Amino acid sequence: MWTLLKIELYKISKRPRTYIAFAAIAAIVFIFQFAFKADGQNYMDMMLQSVKDTFEFERTKAINGYFMCYIILNTLLIQVPILVALIAADSISGEANMGTLRLLISKPISRTQLILVKFAAATIFTILLLLWMAITSLLFSLVIFGADDMLIFRSKGEESQILLITKDDIVWRYIAAFAYATVALTVIAALALFLSIFAENSIGPIIATVCIVIVCTIISNINVPIIDKNVKPFLFTSYLVGWKGFFYIGTTEDGETIKGTIENWPAIRKSLFILLAHIFILVSASVIVFKRKDILS
Repeated sequence: MWTLLKIELYKISKRPRTYIAFAAIAAIVFIFQFAFKADGQNYMDMMLQSVKDTFEFERTKAINGYFMCYIILNTLLIQVPILVALIAADSISGEANMGTLRLLISKPISRTQLILVKFAAATIFTILLLLWMAITSLLFSLVIFGADDMLIFRSKGEESQILLITKDDIVWRYIAAFAYATVALTVIAALALFLSIFAENSIGPIIATVCIVIVCTIISNINVPIIDKNVKPFLFTSYLVGWKGFFYIGTTEDGETIKGTIENWPAIRKSLFILLAHIFILVSASVIVFKRKDILS
């Protein structure tokens, strides 16, 4: 299994699209960093305009590395599923397109092992992608903007809320957030792998994965009671942004934040279990379908 995994990772490293994903993340992060370095104060003034008389905070310190990373993640993690699909959707369909799939299954390995190795390789790629995102969006932002307390702007019902997290209470939240994002994006990898079994080229599974993510995301953001109750709980896209929960810090009755707390840990834990269930179902389905598939190419 380990030898197969090394071979699969070597294949991924030889694909140009692998490096396109890393380059795309670096480019987007750099654009955000450049924009906020040049004119971030206007953005902060706009966000704090409604609370300027009641919220005391030195605005020049508000735009720091921790705040920048949070802003970048809010935007970038919406796009990353596409980058994950570029690799994961090529897992089986790419082999079929090159005519090597029949050769692979003729080797002394089971089809189950082959699927699990493909999934493991896609998961490792996802982890590396998120590590690269952490380096560019967090570490580079800390170098450029420095470290200080972080403001979190949040819409809670019809009200807007601003939370202040002290700088000594932030790093563990980012570690937890990136770990959560890894699980969430692994669902995308499992979905793309499943769809790749049905195609003989990579374009179809990539487009299908992206379309499913887009459609499900739109449904997840529709506020209709019947959808909220009967559809949203079963969509993985309803839990993709659950990483934000690590930054919703607990508060006292007076509205003061409580260091080291999370407002709703049970909800985050439930989201993780649901995402893990999606991964298990998709990978299991991939194994079952692939074992029954007639390999003609």
